[in-house]
Parts: sequence; C-alpha cells; structure tokens
Amino acid sequence: MAHPRFIAVEGPIGVGKTSLARRLAETFGSELLLEGAADNPFLERFYRNPRAAALQTQLFFLLQRAQQMQELRQDDLFEPVRVADFLMDKDRLFARLTLDAEEYRLYEQVYEHLAPDVPRPDLVIYLQAPVEVLLGRIRKRGIASEQAMEPAYLRSLCDAYLRFFHYYDEAPLLIVNAADINLVDSDSDYRALLEQMEQVKSGRHYFNPLPESLRVSEHGERHG
Repeated sequence: MAHPRFIAVEGPIGVGKTSLARRLAETFGSELLLEGAADNPFLERFYRNPRAAALQTQLFFLLQRAQQMQELRQDDLFEPVRVADFLMDKDRLFARLTLDAEEYRLYEQVYEHLAPDVPRPDLVIYLQAPVEVLLGRIRKRGIASEQAMEPAYLRSLCDAYLRFFHYYDEAPLLIVNAADINLVDSDSDYRALLEQMEQVKSGRHYFNPLPESLRVSEHGERHG
C-alpha cells in the first residue's frame, strides 16, 4: 500500500491511541510523536480537582504541542512517514471542556499568538469505545494520575470528541469502533485495520469489526 506520510491517531483517554500509534510507527519504521501526558506536572492535580488546575494543565499541553508541530514542520522534507497520537486541532476541544469563559479567552490569546503552522495529516484514525470500557482500561493500566478521574469528566470528553469529529473535514478520517478489538496484541485485528487504512483516500470511513468470538471463518464456522 502507499502509506500516508502523516498519520494522526485520536480518541478519548483509555481508548488505546498511544499504543496503536506506537505499533503503526514500528510497522512503517517511522518517527513517532507522542503528546507526552506524563510530562505534564499539572495533570494529576487536574484529575483530582479539575477547576483548580485546568488552566495550567491546558497551557502546558498547548505549548508542548505547538513546539512539536514546529519541529515536525521543520523536518518535514526528509521523513517518509510520521505517526502522532494527537491532533493539534483537538487542543481547543479540551480547552472548551475544562476552562471557564475568562480562562478560555486567555487561552485563545496564547493560541493565536503561537499560531502554529500545523502540517495537515494524510489520515486521521479516530478510536471510539463506550465510557464503561474506557474506565475499565484506565483502571487496568493503573497510571496513578488517571485513577482520580471522574466518570462524568470522561463522559463529557467522549461527547466532545463525538461533536468534534462529526464536523471534522480537514483530512481523510477513519472512525474505528475499538470496544471489542485489540489492536496491540491481536495480529488479526491489526491487519484488518491496516486493510481499512489502505482504502481511505478521502472523506469519512467507518470500521466496525465484530468481536473476535463472533467472527465467521472462511469456512462459515464461528470462532470461540
């Protein structure tokens, strides 16, 4: 297949976007850009008390992502493929969700001042899963800063992602139901995704695979 030069993987916390981005980068032998949530010193405070730490958390991410995008633009001529686990466009999504009106005005001033010249992805992969699935994955992976996250916040985040991608038309988009598949440990799930990616040249596409236990084999038999 002719690989996209710049792939962005997106989705709410716990959906598996970073793990998928890592595997794609390994497959394509490409540079990997990660949003570096672990580097944000305000994030754990935000999950404990969103109102008290929202502005610091958001500005840290904004500055971090803007720097990454500038570096990406500078090196763009020579890298055949890049994979990122974030879209710069979604930074405002989090800002609108977490900041009050005065904080958001300040955030917008900083955003406009930076005005990063962001490379447009050749493909965006948006991973979806129900809140209950995401909460289970968050508990299982056990990242300390995430354990205080309120289910209501995660639900609001999922709704914000749905609204964002409902109108998104800046790049070819593949929307993946990731509730019942394992794109990291299952080679068959991963190969199926790669096949879907190959078909996306423009517009909006959906990949809604059945759970592995319900898939029908070539002989018409059910696995599991």
